Parts: sequence; C-alpha cells; structure tokens
Amino acid sequence: MDNSPSKKVWLKFKRNRFAFAGLIFILLLMVMGVLGYLIMPDNSPDANTQRVQISKEKPGARFKFLIIEKYNHIEKVGFFERMLYGQKPTFKSIPIISYQIVNDEVFVKEYIGKEESGKESVYKLNDLCADCSPLNKPGTPAQLFEKHNIYEQTYYLGTDIYGRDLLSRLILGIRVSLSVGLMAVIISLFIGVSLGAIAGYFGGKADAVISWFMNVVWSLPSLLLVIAMSFALGKGFWQIFIAVGLSTWVDVARLVRGQVMALKEVEFVEAARALGFSTSRTIIKHILPNIAGPILVVASSNFASAILLETGLSFLGFGAQPPMPSWGSMIKEHYGYIIMDAAYLAVLPGLAIMFTVYAFNVLAIGLRDAFDVKGQNVTV
Repeated sequence: MDNSPSKKVWLKFKRNRFAFAGLIFILLLMVMGVLGYLIMPDNSPDANTQRVQISKEKPGARFKFLIIEKYNHIEKVGFFERMLYGQKPTFKSIPIISYQIVNDEVFVKEYIGKEESGKESVYKLNDLCADCSPLNKPGTPAQLFEKHNIYEQTYYLGTDIYGRDLLSRLILGIRVSLSVGLMAVIISLFIGVSLGAIAGYFGGKADAVISWFMNVVWSLPSLLLVIAMSFALGKGFWQIFIAVGLSTWVDVARLVRGQVMALKEVEFVEAARALGFSTSRTIIKHILPNIAGPILVVASSNFASAILLETGLSFLGFGAQPPMPSWGSMIKEHYGYIIMDAAYLAVLPGLAIMFTVYAFNVLAIGLRDAFDVKGQNVTV
C-alpha cells in the first residue's frame, strides 16, 4: 500500500465532498474553456454573430433561419485554429416565420420582433440556391432549398441585447476568466515566492526593505491598484494579466517569508549549508518543496481573487474589450435589465462568477485541511 505523503493528502482531500466537488467543477470549466468554439452554438470569433431582430429572447427560444448569402471567399479553418480563434461566418442568414416557393421565386415572412407581424420579402430562387433550379421534377427544388438554405437554432440561454447567443458568450467567458486567473497566479507566485524567500532567508536589511514594500502594497485597495496599473499599461487582454498579477503577490510573499524564516534553522537546511550548497540550491531544492502545500493553498485562493478583480475591471471598462466576451462586461451591458423582464441577461453571468469563485474557495479550504496547514498562518 502506498503510504506516501502525497497519497495521504489526496485521500484526505477526497473525503472533503465540497472541496472534491469544487475540483470537479473547475476541471469541467477548464475542459469547456479549452474546447471553447468547438462546443459553442455560435463559433464565430468572440461569439459575435449579431441579429438585432431576435434580441432579448428568453431562454429556450427556437428560430428558423434563411441563408440569403453565402461567402464563398471565406475558407473553413483547421481544427486547432477553429478551437482557438473560431470560424468566420461563411454565410449571412435572417430569422424567418415562414417561406413559400412559387415557380422561381421565394416568398419569405421575416421575423422582426415579438410584437410585430413580420416583414414580407421576395427572393429569386436562383439567387438563394443555384442548385435548386432548373426544376427537374416536382418536390426536388423545395427539398434542396430546405436542405441548403434553411436551418433552425435553439438559444438555450436566450439572446442578449444584440441578438447574440448568450450560452456561447458565457462559455467563451470561461476562457477569459480562467486565463486571467492562471496568468495572474503565475505572476504572483513568481514575484511572491522570490521576494518572500529572499526576505525570509537573508533577514536583516533585505527583510526590512522587502517587508516595507509589501506593507505599502498591502495598504492599497486591490481594485484601485489594478485600475491604476491599467491606466499605466492601457486597456487590453494581456494588460489584465500583468495588472492583476502585480496586485495579488503580497499574500504569497508574506506566507513564503514566514515559512522560510521558520525552516531556515531546521537541521536539513543547516546540513545543506554545511555541505557547501549554494543559497539558491538550498532555497529551491530544500526549503520550497517543504512549503509547497501552503503555497498551493494560497494560490487557489488567489485564483478566486484574480477572477473577481478581472470581473470588476471588465465591469468598469478596463478589462477585456468588446466584442470579446467577459462575465464582467456582460453584466455591465445588461445590469439595467435586472428590474425588467430580461433579468437573466445579468443574472446568468453573475451566477457563473459566483459558482466559479465558490469552487476555488472550497478547493482552497479543502487543500488547507488536506495539507494540515491550519497552524501555519495560511488564510483563505
């Protein structure tokens, strides 16, 4: 039987049902974020196919569409390119109520809104479907037209104010939130572990200067600090990574400083110094592996904080820029509908934020209990 420390930690973690459920939820989000465009109903770049005729439609709405123009100059991209960036639309379509083919003409009743009766339009059959004419035998043109020019789509979570599929934008928002959280945590770990280890190991003036700097950053409200950095770096996606990462490293640095100060006088560290190992080797190979548990706990907690900061930035207009979907920007676009009959437009991204942050928080608590770091000044 494997009695390794990592095995014991894993078994203890699995017994915490909430933490394990949080891990499963996060893994599911990661899969959805990676697949992205492959599983979205609207796989256009940024899920930005706009149809104002069907704006603010309720969840479960289903529409019939007529393809009125095909873009033959747009090529279909490969699997990985489509997964990462989406596929530009290869046709233009409009929502319709009904259509009828009479000789070489197509009479269409367009859908222009719930309160409207519809708009009558007439198209040449040859213009819409070159393969549907000439009329070879009864029924064939109608069948070909139905196959090549008519399709139906269900909007499972409804549409936003621009008629875009809300489910697709929520799924793409996962990629934005998790990307920002991951990169911000990597940046905060790099800075926090480096400065914390230096301060804790060397002490003296190095500790005093780094501790003073940590206290200065600690005293600033995180959101205001991120906003100031966003002003300096400019608006954009990669700027969020840096801004959020630079504002969340203090927790890591304070933890690492305290842990290193406690471990640097332990026997195995004294032995490493006695054997003439370099300072960097002593810290990286002998001290840091022994405090990996507490660091992992704080990293999980910081992931949730990074998502909240990114959401706040996007809500204020400093985060992901339109048309890139972000949960924060989706709330910003639709918060005015909360007291109207389209509250779901703001509630759904809000729920996505709530469940994601909660999952990372219970994961952090589960890791804290599994690593048994309650007495090591680790807070989540």
